Amino acid sequence: MAATVGMFGLGVMGQNLALNLADKGFSVAGHDAWPEPVDAFAKSAGQASVKGYKDLREFVAALERPRRIILLVKAGEVVDMTLAALTPLLSPGDMVIDGGNEFFENTERRSRELAAKELRFFGMGVSGGQEGARHGPSLMPGGDRAGYDQMAPMLTKIAAQADGACVTYVGPGGSGHFVKMVHNGIEYADMQLIAEAYDVLKHVGGLSNAELADTFDTWNQGELQSYLIEITAQIFRRDDDLTPGTQLVDRVLDAASGKGTGKWTVQQAAELAAPVPTVAAALDARVLSSSLAERKRMRVLSGPRPALQRDPQLVSDVRAALYAAKACAYAQGMALLRTASATHEWNLNLSELARIWTGGCIIRAQFLGRIKEAYLREPDLVNLLLDDAFQRELADRQDAYRRVVSRGVLSGLPLPAHSSALAYYDTLRRERLPQNLTQAQRDLFGAHTYQRSDREGTFHSDWSVFRSPARGTASTQPKASS
Repeated sequence: MAATVGMFGLGVMGQNLALNLADKGFSVAGHDAWPEPVDAFAKSAGQASVKGYKDLREFVAALERPRRIILLVKAGEVVDMTLAALTPLLSPGDMVIDGGNEFFENTERRSRELAAKELRFFGMGVSGGQEGARHGPSLMPGGDRAGYDQMAPMLTKIAAQADGACVTYVGPGGSGHFVKMVHNGIEYADMQLIAEAYDVLKHVGGLSNAELADTFDTWNQGELQSYLIEITAQIFRRDDDLTPGTQLVDRVLDAASGKGTGKWTVQQAAELAAPVPTVAAALDARVLSSSLAERKRMRVLSGPRPALQRDPQLVSDVRAALYAAKACAYAQGMALLRTASATHEWNLNLSELARIWTGGCIIRAQFLGRIKEAYLREPDLVNLLLDDAFQRELADRQDAYRRVVSRGVLSGLPLPAHSSALAYYDTLRRERLPQNLTQAQRDLFGAHTYQRSDREGTFHSDWSVFRSPARGTASTQPKASS
Protein backbone atom coordinates (compact mmCIF):
# COMPACT_ATOMS: atom_id res chain seq x y z
CA MET A 1 0.00 0.00 0.00
CA ALA A 2 1.45 3.39 -1.00
CA ALA A 3 2.62 5.74 1.76
CA THR A 4 0.75 9.00 2.31
CA VAL A 5 3.89 11.10 2.73
CA GLY A 6 7.64 10.76 2.37
CA MET A 7 10.24 12.03 4.85
CA PHE A 8 13.62 12.74 3.26
CA GLY A 9 16.15 13.25 6.05
CA LEU A 10 15.97 11.03 9.12
CA GLY A 11 17.93 13.02 11.67
CA VAL A 12 16.37 13.87 15.00
CA MET A 13 13.81 16.29 13.54
CA GLY A 14 12.95 14.09 10.56
CA GLN A 15 12.46 10.96 12.66
CA ASN A 16 10.29 12.73 15.22
CA LEU A 17 8.11 14.45 12.64
CA ALA A 18 7.67 11.13 10.79
CA LEU A 19 6.55 9.43 14.02
CA ASN A 20 4.17 12.32 14.69
CA LEU A 21 2.64 11.78 11.25
CA ALA A 22 2.31 8.05 11.90
CA ASP A 23 0.62 8.69 15.25
CA LYS A 24 -1.97 10.85 13.47
CA GLY A 25 -2.90 8.05 11.07
CA PHE A 26 -0.66 8.77 8.08
CA SER A 27 1.58 6.13 6.52
CA VAL A 28 5.17 7.37 6.14
CA ALA A 29 8.05 6.31 3.93
CA GLY A 30 11.44 7.44 5.21
CA HIS A 31 14.74 7.93 3.39
CA ASP A 32 18.17 9.32 4.19
CA ALA A 33 21.33 9.78 2.17
CA TRP A 34 23.12 7.53 4.68
CA PRO A 35 22.05 3.97 5.58
CA GLU A 36 22.54 4.22 9.36
CA PRO A 37 19.69 6.71 9.99
CA VAL A 38 17.35 4.51 7.93
CA ASP A 39 18.17 1.51 10.12
CA ALA A 40 17.75 3.55 13.30
CA PHE A 41 14.45 4.91 12.03
CA ALA A 42 13.05 1.47 11.25
CA LYS A 43 14.15 0.20 14.67
CA SER A 44 12.71 3.11 16.65
CA ALA A 45 9.43 3.30 14.78
CA GLY A 46 8.13 -0.19 15.32
CA GLN A 47 4.95 0.66 13.41
CA ALA A 48 3.47 -0.93 10.31
CA SER A 49 2.61 2.55 8.99
CA VAL A 50 6.29 3.58 8.90
CA LYS A 51 8.90 2.09 6.59
CA GLY A 52 12.47 3.11 5.79
CA TYR A 53 14.07 2.94 2.34
CA LYS A 54 17.79 3.09 1.60
CA ASP A 55 17.30 3.24 -2.15
CA LEU A 56 16.01 6.60 -3.41
CA ARG A 57 14.06 5.12 -6.33
CA GLU A 58 12.29 2.66 -4.04
CA PHE A 59 11.49 5.51 -1.65
CA VAL A 60 9.88 7.60 -4.40
CA ALA A 61 8.03 4.60 -5.84
CA ALA A 62 6.55 3.85 -2.41
CA LEU A 63 4.57 7.13 -2.30
CA GLU A 64 1.00 7.65 -3.40
CA ARG A 65 0.40 10.18 -6.17
CA PRO A 66 0.59 13.07 -6.34
CA ARG A 67 3.62 12.57 -4.14
CA ARG A 68 4.22 14.66 -1.03
CA ILE A 69 7.78 14.70 0.27
CA ILE A 70 9.02 16.63 3.30
CA LEU A 71 12.72 17.52 3.33
CA LEU A 72 14.49 17.89 6.67
CA VAL A 73 18.11 18.22 5.64
CA LYS A 74 20.81 20.83 6.18
CA ALA A 75 20.00 24.17 4.55
CA GLY A 76 21.88 25.54 1.58
CA GLU A 77 23.92 23.34 -0.73
CA VAL A 78 22.59 20.09 0.71
CA VAL A 79 19.02 21.03 -0.26
CA ASP A 80 20.14 21.77 -3.83
CA MET A 81 21.99 18.45 -4.01
CA THR A 82 18.94 16.64 -2.64
CA LEU A 83 16.61 18.24 -5.17
CA ALA A 84 19.02 17.46 -8.01
CA ALA A 85 18.84 13.76 -7.09
CA LEU A 86 15.14 13.72 -6.29
CA THR A 87 13.37 15.75 -8.97
CA PRO A 88 14.23 13.50 -11.96
CA LEU A 89 12.24 10.77 -10.21
CA LEU A 90 9.14 12.90 -9.65
CA SER A 91 6.09 13.52 -11.83
CA PRO A 92 4.14 16.69 -12.67
CA GLY A 93 1.99 17.76 -9.73
CA ASP A 94 4.23 16.21 -7.06
CA MET A 95 5.06 18.42 -4.09
CA VAL A 96 8.28 18.93 -2.12
CA ILE A 97 8.15 20.72 1.25
CA ASP A 98 11.42 22.04 2.69
CA GLY A 99 11.01 21.99 6.47
CA GLY A 100 14.51 23.19 7.31
CA ASN A 101 15.74 26.62 8.38
CA GLU A 102 16.40 27.90 4.88
CA PHE A 103 17.03 31.42 3.60
CA PHE A 104 13.82 32.60 1.97
CA GLU A 105 15.44 33.73 -1.29
CA ASN A 106 16.76 30.19 -1.84
CA THR A 107 13.20 28.94 -1.36
CA GLU A 108 11.85 31.35 -3.95
CA ARG A 109 14.56 30.36 -6.43
CA ARG A 110 13.84 26.66 -5.97
CA SER A 111 10.12 27.26 -6.29
CA ARG A 112 10.67 28.86 -9.70
CA GLU A 113 13.04 26.11 -10.81
CA LEU A 114 10.66 23.31 -9.82
CA ALA A 115 7.62 25.11 -11.26
CA ALA A 116 9.35 24.99 -14.63
CA LYS A 117 9.31 21.19 -14.22
CA GLU A 118 5.61 21.25 -13.19
CA LEU A 119 6.55 20.41 -9.59
CA ARG A 120 5.34 22.30 -6.53
CA PHE A 121 7.77 23.51 -3.87
CA PHE A 122 6.95 24.79 -0.40
CA GLY A 123 9.12 26.38 2.27
CA MET A 124 7.76 25.49 5.70
CA GLY A 125 9.15 26.77 8.97
CA VAL A 126 9.03 24.11 11.70
CA SER A 127 9.52 25.28 15.28
CA GLY A 128 9.56 23.42 18.55
CA GLY A 129 12.72 21.35 18.41
CA GLN A 130 12.64 17.59 18.59
CA GLU A 131 9.90 17.59 21.24
CA GLY A 132 7.70 19.79 19.09
CA ALA A 133 8.33 17.71 15.99
CA ARG A 134 7.33 14.58 17.88
CA HIS A 135 4.22 15.84 19.64
CA GLY A 136 3.13 18.99 17.80
CA PRO A 137 5.22 21.82 16.31
CA SER A 138 4.28 25.27 15.12
CA LEU A 139 4.25 25.15 11.32
CA MET A 140 4.74 28.10 8.95
CA PRO A 141 4.18 26.93 5.34
CA GLY A 142 4.51 29.33 2.43
CA GLY A 143 4.01 28.76 -1.29
CA ASP A 144 1.18 28.07 -3.71
CA ARG A 145 -2.22 28.33 -1.98
CA ALA A 146 -3.66 25.30 -3.77
CA GLY A 147 -0.71 23.24 -2.60
CA TYR A 148 -1.30 24.31 0.98
CA ASP A 149 -4.98 23.40 0.77
CA GLN A 150 -3.92 19.90 -0.31
CA MET A 151 -1.55 19.60 2.66
CA ALA A 152 -3.74 21.33 5.24
CA PRO A 153 -5.64 18.23 6.53
CA MET A 154 -2.30 16.60 7.33
CA LEU A 155 -0.60 19.68 8.77
CA THR A 156 -3.49 20.63 11.05
CA LYS A 157 -3.39 17.16 12.61
CA ILE A 158 0.34 17.09 13.33
CA ALA A 159 0.63 20.72 14.51
CA ALA A 160 0.46 21.76 18.15
CA GLN A 161 -3.02 22.55 19.39
CA ALA A 162 -3.36 25.88 21.18
CA ASP A 163 -6.18 28.24 20.25
CA GLY A 164 -6.64 25.93 17.26
CA ALA A 165 -4.01 24.13 15.23
CA CYS A 166 -0.71 26.02 15.25
CA VAL A 167 -0.44 26.16 11.47
CA THR A 168 -1.73 28.59 8.88
CA TYR A 169 -1.16 29.45 5.26
CA VAL A 170 1.50 32.13 5.63
CA GLY A 171 1.60 33.43 2.06
CA PRO A 172 3.21 32.95 -1.35
CA GLY A 173 6.84 32.49 -2.33
CA GLY A 174 9.38 32.27 0.46
CA SER A 175 7.15 33.89 3.08
CA GLY A 176 7.01 30.77 5.25
CA HIS A 177 10.77 30.62 5.65
CA PHE A 178 10.95 34.40 6.11
CA VAL A 179 8.44 34.21 8.97
CA LYS A 180 10.37 31.35 10.56
CA MET A 181 13.57 33.39 10.22
CA VAL A 182 11.99 36.32 12.07
CA HIS A 183 10.58 33.92 14.66
CA ASN A 184 14.14 32.75 15.30
CA GLY A 185 15.41 36.32 15.45
CA ILE A 186 12.82 37.09 18.13
CA GLU A 187 13.94 33.92 19.89
CA TYR A 188 17.53 35.24 19.95
CA ALA A 189 16.32 38.46 21.56
CA ASP A 190 14.07 36.69 24.08
CA MET A 191 16.85 34.35 25.19
CA GLN A 192 19.37 37.18 25.56
CA LEU A 193 16.89 39.22 27.64
CA ILE A 194 16.39 36.25 29.96
CA ALA A 195 20.16 35.75 30.24
CA GLU A 196 20.60 39.40 31.20
CA ALA A 197 17.83 39.18 33.79
CA TYR A 198 19.64 36.16 35.27
CA ASP A 199 22.92 38.10 35.28
CA VAL A 200 21.43 41.00 37.26
CA LEU A 201 19.61 38.78 39.73
CA LYS A 202 22.68 36.61 40.38
CA HIS A 203 25.50 39.15 40.37
CA VAL A 204 23.72 42.21 41.75
CA GLY A 205 20.87 40.67 43.69
CA GLY A 206 22.91 37.72 44.98
CA LEU A 207 20.24 35.08 44.27
CA SER A 208 21.34 31.45 44.46
CA ASN A 209 20.45 28.98 41.75
CA ALA A 210 17.68 27.60 43.94
CA GLU A 211 16.29 31.10 44.45
CA LEU A 212 16.59 31.80 40.74
CA ALA A 213 14.63 28.63 39.99
CA ASP A 214 11.89 29.67 42.40
CA THR A 215 11.83 33.19 40.95
CA PHE A 216 11.44 31.99 37.38
CA ASP A 217 8.80 29.49 38.47
CA THR A 218 6.85 32.35 40.04
CA TRP A 219 7.24 34.46 36.91
CA ASN A 220 5.97 31.58 34.83
CA GLN A 221 2.64 31.77 36.65
CA GLY A 222 1.99 35.34 35.48
CA GLU A 223 2.42 37.67 32.53
CA LEU A 224 5.85 36.22 31.65
CA GLN A 225 4.54 32.67 31.28
CA SER A 226 6.39 31.02 28.43
CA TYR A 227 8.31 27.94 27.41
CA LEU A 228 11.64 29.78 27.74
CA ILE A 229 10.87 30.97 31.28
CA GLU A 230 9.73 27.45 32.19
CA ILE A 231 12.89 25.75 30.98
CA THR A 232 15.06 28.44 32.60
CA ALA A 233 13.68 27.48 36.01
CA GLN A 234 14.29 23.84 35.14
CA ILE A 235 17.91 24.52 34.18
CA PHE A 236 18.71 26.14 37.53
CA ARG A 237 17.57 22.97 39.34
CA ARG A 238 19.73 20.51 37.39
CA ASP A 239 22.63 19.14 39.43
CA ASP A 240 25.95 18.39 37.77
CA ASP A 241 26.59 14.65 37.62
CA LEU A 242 30.33 15.17 37.14
CA THR A 243 30.80 17.61 40.05
CA PRO A 244 28.65 16.65 43.03
CA GLY A 245 27.24 19.57 44.99
CA THR A 246 27.09 21.98 42.05
CA GLN A 247 24.51 22.88 39.42
CA LEU A 248 25.15 22.04 35.81
CA VAL A 249 24.43 25.59 34.56
CA ASP A 250 27.54 26.84 36.38
CA ARG A 251 29.72 24.34 34.47
CA VAL A 252 28.39 25.22 31.00
CA LEU A 253 30.93 27.25 29.03
CA ASP A 254 29.72 30.82 28.53
CA ALA A 255 30.04 30.75 24.74
CA ALA A 256 26.79 30.73 22.75
CA SER A 257 26.46 29.91 19.07
CA GLY A 258 23.72 29.97 16.44
CA LYS A 259 22.80 28.51 13.06
CA GLY A 260 22.43 31.63 10.94
CA THR A 261 18.79 32.68 11.23
CA GLY A 262 19.60 35.47 13.69
CA LYS A 263 22.18 36.89 11.29
CA TRP A 264 19.73 36.65 8.38
CA THR A 265 17.11 38.50 10.41
CA VAL A 266 19.47 41.39 11.09
CA GLN A 267 20.61 41.49 7.45
CA GLN A 268 17.06 41.52 6.12
CA ALA A 269 16.06 44.20 8.61
CA ALA A 270 18.87 46.38 7.27
CA GLU A 271 17.83 45.67 3.67
CA LEU A 272 14.22 46.62 4.39
CA ALA A 273 15.01 49.58 6.68
CA ALA A 274 13.00 47.93 9.47
CA PRO A 275 15.45 47.97 12.41
CA VAL A 276 15.59 45.14 14.93
CA PRO A 277 18.23 46.48 17.35
CA THR A 278 17.45 43.99 20.10
CA VAL A 279 17.89 41.02 17.77
CA ALA A 280 21.16 42.59 16.60
CA ALA A 281 22.29 43.07 20.20
CA ALA A 282 21.49 39.43 20.98
CA LEU A 283 23.41 38.28 17.91
CA ASP A 284 26.42 40.42 18.87
CA ALA A 285 26.26 39.08 22.42
CA ARG A 286 26.57 35.51 21.13
CA VAL A 287 29.50 36.44 18.88
CA LEU A 288 31.30 38.26 21.68
CA SER A 289 30.69 35.42 24.11
CA SER A 290 32.42 33.03 21.73
CA SER A 291 35.57 35.20 21.53
CA LEU A 292 36.99 33.47 24.59
CA ALA A 293 40.68 34.18 24.03
CA GLU A 294 40.05 37.85 23.34
CA ARG A 295 37.77 38.20 26.35
CA LYS A 296 40.43 36.65 28.58
CA ARG A 297 42.97 39.27 27.46
CA MET A 298 40.46 42.07 28.01
CA ARG A 299 40.04 41.34 31.72
CA VAL A 300 42.75 43.94 32.40
CA LEU A 301 40.30 46.71 31.45
CA SER A 302 39.08 48.80 34.37
CA GLY A 303 35.47 49.20 35.42
CA PRO A 304 33.08 48.71 38.32
CA ARG A 305 32.46 45.33 39.86
CA PRO A 306 28.95 44.25 40.87
CA ALA A 307 28.27 44.74 44.56
CA LEU A 308 25.83 42.20 45.96
CA GLN A 309 22.80 43.70 47.62
CA ARG A 310 19.85 41.62 48.73
CA ASP A 311 16.92 43.72 47.58
CA PRO A 312 13.41 42.33 47.00
CA GLN A 313 12.64 45.44 44.94
CA LEU A 314 15.32 44.41 42.46
CA VAL A 315 13.53 41.14 41.69
CA SER A 316 10.30 43.04 41.07
CA ASP A 317 12.11 45.58 38.89
CA VAL A 318 13.82 42.91 36.79
CA ARG A 319 10.48 41.20 36.22
CA ALA A 320 8.98 44.46 34.95
CA ALA A 321 12.05 45.26 32.85
CA LEU A 322 12.05 41.84 31.24
CA TYR A 323 8.42 42.19 30.22
CA ALA A 324 8.88 45.71 28.84
CA ALA A 325 12.03 44.77 26.91
CA LYS A 326 10.31 41.66 25.58
CA ALA A 327 7.44 43.82 24.28
CA CYS A 328 9.92 46.07 22.46
CA ALA A 329 11.72 43.08 20.93
CA TYR A 330 8.51 41.52 19.66
CA ALA A 331 7.39 44.91 18.34
CA GLN A 332 10.59 45.03 16.28
CA GLY A 333 9.99 41.55 14.87
CA MET A 334 6.36 42.24 13.98
CA ALA A 335 7.31 45.56 12.35
CA LEU A 336 9.89 43.71 10.23
CA LEU A 337 7.22 41.22 9.14
CA ARG A 338 4.84 44.07 8.31
CA THR A 339 7.46 45.80 6.15
CA ALA A 340 8.48 42.57 4.42
CA SER A 341 4.83 41.76 3.71
CA ALA A 342 4.30 45.10 1.99
CA THR A 343 7.60 44.92 0.09
CA HIS A 344 7.11 41.36 -1.20
CA GLU A 345 3.29 41.58 -1.47
CA TRP A 346 2.80 38.59 0.82
CA ASN A 347 -0.29 39.89 2.67
CA LEU A 348 0.87 38.42 6.00
CA ASN A 349 -1.76 38.19 8.73
CA LEU A 350 0.18 39.27 11.84
CA SER A 351 -2.60 38.30 14.24
CA GLU A 352 -2.71 34.80 12.78
CA LEU A 353 1.09 34.47 12.96
CA ALA A 354 1.02 35.42 16.65
CA ARG A 355 -1.71 32.81 17.16
CA ILE A 356 0.25 29.92 15.63
CA TRP A 357 3.21 30.84 17.84
CA THR A 358 1.15 30.35 21.03
CA GLY A 359 1.87 26.61 20.98
CA GLY A 360 4.50 24.19 19.77
CA CYS A 361 7.29 26.68 19.06
CA ILE A 362 10.22 27.82 21.18
CA ILE A 363 8.83 31.33 21.78
CA ARG A 364 5.37 30.09 22.74
CA ALA A 365 4.04 32.28 25.51
CA GLN A 366 0.93 33.75 27.08
CA PHE A 367 2.29 37.08 25.84
CA LEU A 368 1.57 36.13 22.22
CA GLY A 369 -2.14 36.02 22.95
CA ARG A 370 -2.00 39.74 23.69
CA ILE A 371 -0.13 40.35 20.43
CA LYS A 372 -2.79 38.38 18.54
CA GLU A 373 -5.53 40.47 20.12
CA ALA A 374 -3.68 43.72 19.34
CA TYR A 375 -3.56 42.91 15.61
CA LEU A 376 -7.16 41.67 15.66
CA ARG A 377 -8.21 45.05 17.02
CA GLU A 378 -6.16 46.90 14.42
CA PRO A 379 -4.79 44.74 11.55
CA ASP A 380 -2.91 47.72 10.07
CA LEU A 381 -1.22 48.63 13.36
CA VAL A 382 2.05 50.33 12.41
CA ASN A 383 3.86 49.22 15.56
CA LEU A 384 2.80 46.95 18.39
CA LEU A 385 3.81 49.60 20.93
CA LEU A 386 1.01 51.85 19.64
CA ASP A 387 -1.63 49.40 20.84
CA ASP A 388 -3.46 50.93 23.82
CA ALA A 389 -2.91 47.89 26.04
CA PHE A 390 0.83 47.75 25.34
CA GLN A 391 1.14 51.51 25.81
CA ARG A 392 -0.32 51.17 29.31
CA GLU A 393 1.80 48.13 30.18
CA LEU A 394 5.05 49.83 29.22
CA ALA A 395 4.06 53.07 30.93
CA ASP A 396 3.46 51.12 34.14
CA ARG A 397 6.83 49.36 33.93
CA GLN A 398 9.23 51.91 32.53
CA ASP A 399 10.46 53.33 35.83
CA ALA A 400 11.46 49.85 36.96
CA TYR A 401 12.92 49.17 33.52
CA ARG A 402 15.12 52.27 33.69
CA ARG A 403 16.28 51.40 37.21
CA VAL A 404 17.42 47.96 36.04
CA VAL A 405 19.35 49.28 33.03
CA SER A 406 20.95 51.99 35.19
CA ARG A 407 21.81 49.44 37.89
CA GLY A 408 23.43 47.22 35.29
CA VAL A 409 25.52 50.07 33.87
CA LEU A 410 26.66 51.22 37.31
CA SER A 411 27.54 47.62 38.23
CA GLY A 412 29.58 47.04 35.09
CA LEU A 413 27.19 44.41 33.74
CA PRO A 414 26.56 44.35 29.97
CA LEU A 415 22.83 44.53 29.24
CA PRO A 416 22.89 44.96 25.46
CA ALA A 417 19.42 43.59 24.76
CA HIS A 418 17.68 45.50 27.55
CA SER A 419 19.55 48.68 26.64
CA SER A 420 18.81 48.43 22.92
CA ALA A 421 15.13 47.73 23.54
CA LEU A 422 14.88 50.76 25.83
CA ALA A 423 16.71 52.90 23.26
CA TYR A 424 14.24 51.68 20.61
CA TYR A 425 11.34 52.74 22.83
CA ASP A 426 12.87 56.14 23.62
CA THR A 427 13.78 56.76 19.98
CA LEU A 428 10.22 56.14 18.83
CA ARG A 429 8.70 58.44 21.44
CA ARG A 430 11.09 61.39 20.84
CA GLU A 431 9.66 64.38 19.01
CA ARG A 432 13.10 65.36 17.67
CA LEU A 433 16.23 63.24 17.35
CA PRO A 434 19.88 64.36 17.03
CA GLN A 435 20.11 62.99 13.49
CA ASN A 436 19.66 66.55 12.25
CA LEU A 437 23.35 66.89 13.10
CA THR A 438 24.17 63.61 11.34
CA GLN A 439 22.50 64.79 8.16
CA ALA A 440 24.22 68.17 8.39
CA GLN A 441 27.58 66.37 8.63
CA ARG A 442 26.71 64.27 5.57
CA ASP A 443 25.85 67.36 3.61
CA LEU A 444 29.08 69.11 4.66
CA PHE A 445 31.52 66.34 3.77
CA GLY A 446 29.64 64.69 0.92
CA ALA A 447 27.01 67.12 -0.39
CA HIS A 448 24.34 64.52 0.37
CA THR A 449 21.68 67.28 0.81
CA TYR A 450 19.13 67.58 3.57
CA GLN A 451 15.50 68.45 4.15
CA ARG A 452 14.26 71.21 6.41
CA SER A 453 11.73 71.05 9.22
CA ASP A 454 10.16 74.39 8.28
CA ARG A 455 9.66 74.16 4.48
CA GLU A 456 9.44 71.74 1.60
CA GLY A 457 12.31 70.91 -0.71
CA THR A 458 15.79 69.42 -0.79
CA PHE A 459 18.72 71.61 0.26
CA HIS A 460 22.49 71.72 0.09
CA SER A 461 24.50 74.34 1.93
CA ASP A 462 28.02 75.68 2.05
CA TRP A 463 28.73 74.95 5.71
CA SER A 464 31.85 77.12 5.94
CA VAL A 465 31.43 79.69 8.73
CA PHE A 466 32.15 83.37 8.09
CA ARG A 467 31.64 86.69 9.88
CA SER A 468 28.70 88.72 8.65
CA PRO A 469 29.84 92.28 7.87
CA ALA A 470 26.46 93.66 8.92
CA ARG A 471 26.09 91.94 12.29
CA GLY A 472 29.44 90.34 13.05
CA THR A 473 27.82 86.94 13.62
CA ALA A 474 28.53 83.47 12.26
CA SER A 475 26.39 82.44 9.31
CA THR A 476 26.14 79.98 6.43
CA GLN A 477 25.22 80.36 2.80
CA PRO A 478 22.42 77.92 1.88
CA LYS A 479 21.86 76.66 -1.63
CA ALA A 480 18.33 75.41 -2.11
CA SER A 481 16.93 73.18 -4.83
CA SER A 482 13.46 71.80 -5.18
